[in-house]
Amino acid sequence: MLSVTYDQLAGWLTAFMYPLARLLGMFASAPVFSNRAVPTRARLGIGLGISIAIVPALPPIPAIDPGSYMGLLALFWQIAIGVAIGFMMRLVFAAIDMAGSLVGMQMGLSFAIFFSPGTGGQTAVLSEFLGLVATLLFLAINGHLLMIDVLVRSFEWLPITTAPLSSGGWSFIVRYATVVFATGLLLSLPMLTALLVTNIALGILTRASPQLNLFAIGFPVSLAMGMMVLMLAMHFLGPVILSFFEQGFAAIESMLAALA
Repeated sequence: MLSVTYDQLAGWLTAFMYPLARLLGMFASAPVFSNRAVPTRARLGIGLGISIAIVPALPPIPAIDPGSYMGLLALFWQIAIGVAIGFMMRLVFAAIDMAGSLVGMQMGLSFAIFFSPGTGGQTAVLSEFLGLVATLLFLAINGHLLMIDVLVRSFEWLPITTAPLSSGGWSFIVRYATVVFATGLLLSLPMLTALLVTNIALGILTRASPQLNLFAIGFPVSLAMGMMVLMLAMHFLGPVILSFFEQGFAAIESMLAALA
């Protein structure tokens, strides 16, 4: 008769539960993985399969009773680490969404918003378009696999333990959130400049000929100019967005080092 002791069961749970918790935490916040189009059961199944695959390559896991207070504390830290890893890359996509909102507002498309199933809220049309472009580029460079690779390497920087994480890592995440505004403005700056010149030209034209109806010609001209500038900028957006992804992965490594 096969008999399993409590210590053996606790060792098996410890070996798979904590890596799975960190992985599912990343799935809950990382781009692509956290998309609502991916069923929860599929995420759980993928996470379980990846956990089984990476457990043999992980550093030795200390003997922690998963049913004890310290075991629950260690589980909480693993979830927090996974969420932090995914959230850092989510900030990069938030910067791209902000760039789309700024350009859309300047083009006169601030009213063109709809419910996005991916974000679960109202999203500007141009933000959704740039977000889809960024997602396709992210998948094209195997960004989803790079995220899993970073998470596996995170066990070397932050091994499973019950010790609290350093507060410097959380403050790093808060400071890095300011990059969303700087990066979003930098990405939209060329298009904003072209649209600003267009609005200034419309203002001068209206001043020179007051009988012109600015509301009748301003919106079509701004929309046409915005579409033309966006079409020209699409050739240059790819390398810029890829550089943002590189900065995001570098920021994840810096955040993990700060947490350690």
